[in-house]
Amino acid sequence: MIEVHDLVKKYGQVTAVKGISFTAHPGQVTGFLGPNGAGKTTTMRMLTGFLPPTSGHAIVAGFDVFDQSMEVRKRVGYLPESVPLYRDMTALAYLMYMGEIRGISKRRDKSMEVLERVGLKDRSGSRIRTLSKGMRQRVGLAQALLHDPEVLILDEPTIGLDPFQVLELREVIRDLGKNHTLLFSTHILSEAEQVCDNIIIVNHGQITAEGSPSELRANLERGGRVLLRLNVPPSEALPTIQGLPEVATAAISGTNDGIIAEPVNPRTDPRPAIARAVIAKGWDLIELRPLAVNLEEIFLEVTRRQDEEQEHIAAPEVESENESEVVS
Repeated sequence: MIEVHDLVKKYGQVTAVKGISFTAHPGQVTGFLGPNGAGKTTTMRMLTGFLPPTSGHAIVAGFDVFDQSMEVRKRVGYLPESVPLYRDMTALAYLMYMGEIRGISKRRDKSMEVLERVGLKDRSGSRIRTLSKGMRQRVGLAQALLHDPEVLILDEPTIGLDPFQVLELREVIRDLGKNHTLLFSTHILSEAEQVCDNIIIVNHGQITAEGSPSELRANLERGGRVLLRLNVPPSEALPTIQGLPEVATAAISGTNDGIIAEPVNPRTDPRPAIARAVIAKGWDLIELRPLAVNLEEIFLEVTRRQDEEQEHIAAPEVESENESEVVS
């Protein structure tokens, strides 16, 4: 298990990670989703003990990352974004060398075991420089598995891979997540949706949303767009729906058989107001439901909200500075 409490990392005047807290459970794949520069890699480096925090603390596999760093490293398998491989060595020789560093007995047997787990047993004698990018990533993953870690932390493991290699590695990650606490970062929305049991969306060093893909969709759908279908042509009903104070925008759907309405406040449900208007007009209501959203829409919505909140917070500070200049 990974437990993170109020973790902060500052570089001079820049705060890269701003008091994040979350839990990653055994037997689950937890995705750390966010744009480049969101603080994902910084957080992972702190969780593996390679980077000290400014404040806060984290418990990984039952040990404090900062007071018991060596105990944590014994129990964590880490795959950084850029895998440090010795390309003139064979995959097997490289893993045996890493096993020697870790003090693993029966290194050859263990190396062959992890190569089989990542689907590279038949390439054990190949020099790493002759392997494809996807295979090299899997060698790096085998290295992370070599010491039977309880926790796996993978930083952008599919970056730079072709679509076929991505599919293969995703399958490996899903399989590993069944028996480990697995945290992996990505900026690819579809990847998080397909692989993760739980998703943590990070932006500007803060967690903006967290939950399973279905939970995130449900939370956004509660106050999101709705689809309305009636027994009258959409063009006839559209002016009425557009005129409701609870509705920000309304338009005829792409299939021309309904109306898509978006609320003024994304945190409120416009359906009661729409239903009342339909009844008042005497129309028959055929369908009124939230529109299904995908992870891309969720990500864009929660990051947009955070950006707006930050702009709102920053605005008074700018005004006060201008006021002080006028006074002086």
